Order: sequence, then C-alpha cells, then structure tokens
Amino acid sequence: MEKSCTLVVHFDKGTPALANEIKEALEGNDVAAKIDALKKAIMILLNGETIPQLFITIIRYVLPSEDHTIQKLLLLYLEIIDKTDSRGKVLPEMILICQNLRNNLQHPNEYIRGVTLRFLCRLNESEIIEPLIPSILSNLEHRHPFVRRNAVLAVMSVYKLPQGEQLLDSGPEIVDKFLSTEQDPSSKRNAFLMLFSCSQDRAISYLFANIDRIIDWGEQLQMVVLELIRKVCRNNKGEKGKYIKIIISLLNAPSTAVIYECASTLVSLSSAPTAIRAAASTYCQLLLSQSDNNVKLIVLDRLNELKTSNREIMVEMVMDVLRALSTPNHDIRRKTLDIALELITPRNIDEVVMMLKKEVVKTQSGENEKNGEYRQMLVQAIHTCAIKFPEVASTVVHLLMDFLGDTNVASAMDVVVFVREIIETNPKLRISIITRLLDTFYQIRAARVCSCALWIIGEYCLSLSEVESGIATIKQCLGDLPFYTITEEGDGQEASKPIQQVNSTTVSSRRPAILADGTYATQSAALETAMSPPTLVQGSLSSIGNLRSLILSGDFFLGAVVACTLTKLVLRLEEVQTSKAEVNKATTQALLIIVSMLQLGQSSILPHPIDNDSFDRIVLCIRLLCNTGDEIRKIWLQSCRQSFVKMLADKQCRETEEIKAKAQISNAQPDDLIDFYHLKSRKGMSQLELEDEVQDDLKRATGEFTKDADDANKLNRILQLTGFSDPVYAEAYVTVHHYDIVLDVTVINRTKETLQNLCLELATMGDLKLVERPQNYTLAPESSKQIKANIKVSSTETGVIFGNIVYETSSNVLERTVIVLNDIHIDIMDYISPASCADVAFRTMWAEFEWENKVYLFPPSLIGYVFNQRVKKYGATFSCPKQPHFH
Repeated sequence: MEKSCTLVVHFDKGTPALANEIKEALEGNDVAAKIDALKKAIMILLNGETIPQLFITIIRYVLPSEDHTIQKLLLLYLEIIDKTDSRGKVLPEMILICQNLRNNLQHPNEYIRGVTLRFLCRLNESEIIEPLIPSILSNLEHRHPFVRRNAVLAVMSVYKLPQGEQLLDSGPEIVDKFLSTEQDPSSKRNAFLMLFSCSQDRAISYLFANIDRIIDWGEQLQMVVLELIRKVCRNNKGEKGKYIKIIISLLNAPSTAVIYECASTLVSLSSAPTAIRAAASTYCQLLLSQSDNNVKLIVLDRLNELKTSNREIMVEMVMDVLRALSTPNHDIRRKTLDIALELITPRNIDEVVMMLKKEVVKTQSGENEKNGEYRQMLVQAIHTCAIKFPEVASTVVHLLMDFLGDTNVASAMDVVVFVREIIETNPKLRISIITRLLDTFYQIRAARVCSCALWIIGEYCLSLSEVESGIATIKQCLGDLPFYTITEEGDGQEASKPIQQVNSTTVSSRRPAILADGTYATQSAALETAMSPPTLVQGSLSSIGNLRSLILSGDFFLGAVVACTLTKLVLRLEEVQTSKAEVNKATTQALLIIVSMLQLGQSSILPHPIDNDSFDRIVLCIRLLCNTGDEIRKIWLQSCRQSFVKMLADKQCRETEEIKAKAQISNAQPDDLIDFYHLKSRKGMSQLELEDEVQDDLKRATGEFTKDADDANKLNRILQLTGFSDPVYAEAYVTVHHYDIVLDVTVINRTKETLQNLCLELATMGDLKLVERPQNYTLAPESSKQIKANIKVSSTETGVIFGNIVYETSSNVLERTVIVLNDIHIDIMDYISPASCADVAFRTMWAEFEWENKVYLFPPSLIGYVFNQRVKKYGATFSCPKQPHFH
C-alpha cells in the first residue's frame, strides 16, 4: 500500500546491500558520510520503502551529533517515518527521541531550538508532545526572535491537536500575554494567527485595543488582520461597518500586497459606492505603480469584475485605466482596451478618443517591431468608439487613413474596413474621405486593402469630379499599357516595341511563341518587382504603380475588382456627364485596361494563368460596358450598396443581441422582504454603512441575490459513482476550468463501523493526467468526507476517469474491501467554450499552423490520405493550392 506523500522524488529502491552501506556510514565518524547516508535513507523512505533496522542505529550514532546539517536531516527523517502501529498507537521506540527533543529545546544554539520547534509543529502524536510542553513554553521568552516565532507556532499546533485543549488549556491566554509585549513583527504575526485560529474573541479584542496603531504594524500582521475581518464579516454581516473603517485605513499602508488585499476585501464585503470607488482607485494606482506584468494582469481582472457589477463607478475611472497603455506588453494593452471600450459614455468619449489618437501617433514614430500589432488594436478600438458614437468619426478617420499603406496588412485592413463603414454611416464625411482616399491610394501595398479601397471608390464617387479623379487614379496606379509586348522575328523588324523603358528594378522575360499564321515571335513581359516605391506620373514616363505590380504578380482577383470598379465609374459617369464624347472616351479607356488584363491572364508570361472566376467576372464587365440595360445599371449602382447597408444593420443587430444576452436577468420573488430605508434607525451608523444598506436593498429588490439558476447548473454536474446499496456511497461534482478538471468527491460511510485506510484510487484513460497521489482517510460510522482530485488535460481528445474505493474495517483489518466506481466520461465539449472571432484574426491564427502551410511539401499520395482523413472526420472538402491536380 502506497503511503501518502506531498513530494514524489525518483530514487532507486532500497536493497539489503544499500541498507547495509547506509548503516555502516551512519556508524562511522565521518560527518560528510553520515550526511550522505541520511539523505539516501530519506530518499528511500519518500519512495515508500521501509528500513526499520536503521532506526536504532540513528538513535545511537546520529542523535548525539552536534552538526547542524545532521540535526536538520535527522528531524526530516523523524518527520517521515511511521510513528504509530496499525492500531494507531505510538511505537515504543519513539519514546527514545523525546529526551533528545527536550535537549534540543534547551540547546544554547538558537538554530537548533528553532528547527526543533518547527519540527514539533508537524507532529500529531500527543504522547510524544506532552512531556515537551514546558520546554516549548519556556522558549516563548527566548532572547532570539527566530526561536520565539517558532515557539508560538508550536503552541498553536499543540492546541489544535484533538487533545490540545487538555494538554494546553491556557494556550490562548499565554499567547495573548506574549502578544502584548512582543516587538518582533514575525512573532507578533504568528501570535495573532494563533489567536485568530484558536480564540477569535481574543484576537478581536486585541485588534480593537490597538486600532490606532494598525497602520504601523508589519505587512504580515496586517494580512492576518484582513483575513480575520473577512472571516468575522462573513459570519456576522451586521458588524461589518466597524471593520470596513479598518480596511479603509489600511488602504494607506506602505505595502502593495496589503493595499491589494484591502481593495479585494472591501469589494467582497461592501457594495457602497464609497467603498467601490476607493477599491477601484486603489486598483488603478497599483496598475500604474507595479512593474510586474503578471500583477498588472491580475489587477485588470479585478477591474473587469468591478466593471461588471459597478459600471457607473468604473466610468469615472476610465482615463486612469487607459494609462496602462504605456506598458509595452500587448496582453495588458488588449485587456485595458477591452475594459475601457465598455466604459465609454457621451461624457468621456472625447477624452478616450483623444487618448487613443495620441497612442496611434506614438506607434508611427516608434521603432518597436510590434507597433503594427498595437496599431491594429488601437484602430479596432477607435472603430468601436466611432460605431457607438458616430460624431467622433470625423476627428479620427483622416488620421487613420494615413495607415492604409501600413506594412502590417491586418492593421491596414482594419483601417480600410473602418473607413468603409464610416463613409456609409456618416454621409457628411463622404466628400472628405473620398478625396483623402484618392490622394493616398498609391501608398497601399496589400491586395486585400486595395480591393476594399477600390470598392469604396466605385460605390461612393458620385460627382463628376470624383468619378474622373477615380478613373485617373486607377489608370495612374496601373501604369502604361500593354502589360507585355510581342516582337516578331520574321524579316528582322519588330511588330511592336515596348512603350516603357525597363528600369533597374524591372525583370525582363523572353520566350518563343508560335503565332496564328505560323510565324515565330518572342513574347517579352516587363515584370516589375513589388519592391519599387510608388511614384506619381511625370510627363510621359510612369513609374511602377501598386496595382500594376500586384496584377503582374498574378493576383487576378484584384484584377477583377479593378475591372468592376472601372465599370461602376463609367456607368456613373454616364449619369453625371452631359458630353457623350467624354463618356465614350472613358468607356474606351476602361475597355482597353480590362482587355489588357484579360490578355495578360491568358498569356504564358505568368506561371499561373487567370482563374475561371476572375475570368468570368472580367468578361462580364466587358459585356456591360458594350451593352448596358437599365436593370443591370440599377443592380450595379444601387443594389450593391443596399446589400452593404443591410449587412451593417444585421451586424448591429447581432451586437445588440449579444449585449442583451450578456446582461444579467434577475427577478425578485413576490414574497421577498421589503426593507424601507427611510424608516430605519440611523443612530450609530456611518455614511458608508448607510450607503451599504441602500445598495443591499437595491440588489435585493432587483433579485441580484437570487442564484437558483446557478444551483440548477451545479446539480446537473453531479455524477453518482457508487450504488445506493453499497456500504460506501460516493458522488462527484465535476468542475472543468480551461485545462484543469477538479473532482470534488463526497464519500459517505453508511455502515456502523469505522473505516480505516479508506483510499480513493483513480486512473485515467486518454490524455488526462492525475496531479496528486491518493491519500488514506479514516471515516467514522455514518460520517462523510470531501475528497478533491485534480486532473490535467493535455489534448482535445475524449478521456475517461475510472477507479475504485478501497478500505479496511475496524473489525477485520487484514481484509480489504474494494468498491468499483462508475466511469466519468470527459468530453471535448466540456472544456471548449464557444467564442466569436473576426475574419482577419481567424486567418492570422490559422496561418500560424505551420503544418497547414507545409502540407504541399509532401507527395500527392500522402496529401490525399491526409485530406481524406480530415474529410471523414469533419465532413468537409478541401483543396490544395500547390497541388492543382488534387481537389
């Protein structure tokens, strides 16, 4: 049977040869050899082995040693050995160590006294401790604080024994006198902890007798005071008014740990606005003063909890919370923005947006490589502010449009999506946004951002000048046509010449081709690298535009978007332009551009030809420009924007429903007590207590104290492990928190006998792992015991927990009874909670899975096998872009 142990250490099992070596080393005079032998003996004992023959050797040869290391190892050895027999009685040989312990308690060296007193705190055998009580009490007056603080803990452990009150009935009184004269902070803390645990009334009396000096006490003692206040107020809520005054006074303590505990205690005990405001202010101070990121994350969690229950008060603190953005850690920044965005109101929206704008400007000047990610978070935050309060959009939209050409594609994408939504929801900003977009369009380098920006240009360029500027901007970014030229090699003359000179950043490609009439020709394509900086057209020479470089790289989806945008602009030009010649000229230029892109896609210049979807889209644009009907014109110029407006309305509706779903729905019962605040007696009550009474009444009236739904959910998670007819009944309450599973097992002894060595033995199947080793318990007749088991989840596979309960009865110790438990099935859905994710964020996270990106490196047969397995598992079809023959 395995022994209960809090530390699992791997060591070779004890063998007779090893035991003899240890014995010989202990009997020698070499101190180093004795230390090494004691360490080996302790390791063997910790692994469940027993070496009973060593005990007498240790008593004879190790006990008299004066070496401090040997004495420390000796106490550790005495702590882990079995001191009782199978019937629970102390072994006779244990009496031999009592005299040695008494000598150690009277030793002139304070270290020997201190470690011996600490060892006595771990003894539960009253027969060993009883003769040592006078020596323990005498150490309370020792000159050294190390001895006194351990002596107080020894007194507390003795008093907590089952027979402690008979062994040391005057323990609280002795410690009370000791506390009144003690000056050492650690000793005072231990003494107050003893009174708090064993005589709560004396602790409260001492607290109020020294209430004016609490602020000068040490940090450790103040922490115990807060623990006492929590316990007292939990048991007697009527007295929390006088304790809250103590908590508020401790908010000025020099220790940050005490301040944090004060704020947490204040929130848990009082709901008065004054108390919540003081706690929130304390959290904000800690958020700014602490340099540890973990501390800041914990404080932000506390502020988030306050925001949920006391939003009106937290609204006042939103600017203090936003100060945490100065921390370079992105997790802290993200959590800070999440809290602040739920606290914006018409009163503080201007200040919040101004703060966010300053942070955006800082990201532009900084050299940190993660500035792009932080800028993306800020853009999303400003986007949320502009949706809730459209009047602030005009102050930020032009600043954000400077980042359309950001190298961080996700950040630039957030900006252009924000611009697209603002231009629809704020018609007054349409002209300025279009003008700004046309001026900065050449800076955009990402294909997805270009596509969205082109859609905005095609939908919201309404006047004649805007339409003409839109067409001119697209032509400028596309460069001169055609995209490639063909040179004929028949009689030494060129069929056509390149119309633009290839600069140092242009790559020329030539390959032979057979023309329709059978002659040979050479195709040459001027493929400009995407590294060329965007420049404006100067005279007849044009530099490489962003659209041209992207299309020449093979992005024909963008080419289809360009064709659609040109088609919309030409159709709108027909409505606003009175000159038929200008309309025909624009139509001809648009057709030339579209046909050139189509010709480039069908040529063999590029490694990948145009895809079918883009081809069909571009051909449709050509047909529309050649022959346009009124219905088609209405679809292209009106229906598209109507669909976008409907999408925005649906999005806002979903967000409203999510907010309503998150809101706590609480109802008061019709027979609840109505407490009239104005009819109460206010004598002896402070303003804080009066506010607390009002808040309690409001919560009671709104049903916030009702937790029927939570209780019902708890009942659903209780699993029966044994039958009703079994001598031991067991049921488990399963709590799943992220990757931790906690089983709270209730074991009930239904027999009239005492069950000894009762052990809950659990095992797992799947990727579940038990954290703790099982312990033995003694269960009295018809009594119950709560046993907790912690399990770690290491993957998303379904697991099974099974096991049994093993015990011995007092009538027959040699016979062990085993009760098999029902299996507990842990499903993947128990520790996966649904959540929503934006499209950009999902694609970013999906791209981080390297195994997805590297599938194409494997042979096609292996790729087919992998994808077939996924189809079987998920019921979906997949295609591999790098293996065109596999779909």
